[in-house]
Amino acid sequence: MTLELFLNFGGNCREAAEFYAKVFRSEVKNLMTYGDTPPDPQHPLAEADRDKIMYANIVIGGLYVMLMDLPAGSPLAAGNNINPTISTDDKEEVIRLFGELQQGGAVHMDLQKTFFSDLYGVVADKYGVVWQILHYAR
Repeated sequence: MTLELFLNFGGNCREAAEFYAKVFRSEVKNLMTYGDTPPDPQHPLAEADRDKIMYANIVIGGLYVMLMDLPAGSPLAAGNNINPTISTDDKEEVIRLFGELQQGGAVHMDLQKTFFSDLYGVVADKYGVVWQILHYAR
């Protein structure tokens, strides 16, 4: 199991990623815009999001930090700009963690298959912390 951080931005992710990479003597890797992602008929891409950053990552002191711009309709607000992210190669553990974190909280995205994970979901726990939980295959 790995704990990572996901930092959300309101349209200036590329600038922030380059800033953090410089400050922490790292480099921006795996940069992808929303326009680079596979089309999803269930979630059509808003034109305003096409050039926003859907994903980038840097390593800070050995911690994997992922960054993204929130899409249109998901305004940045205090509390949703940093998400702890748990990734594991154990699907049963993904299901258990998601189930326990949702007790007294709220599901933002049910566990489901995505183009980047066989099992991924987003849940706010009873304290308002928004967690991303995902299965990754090694």
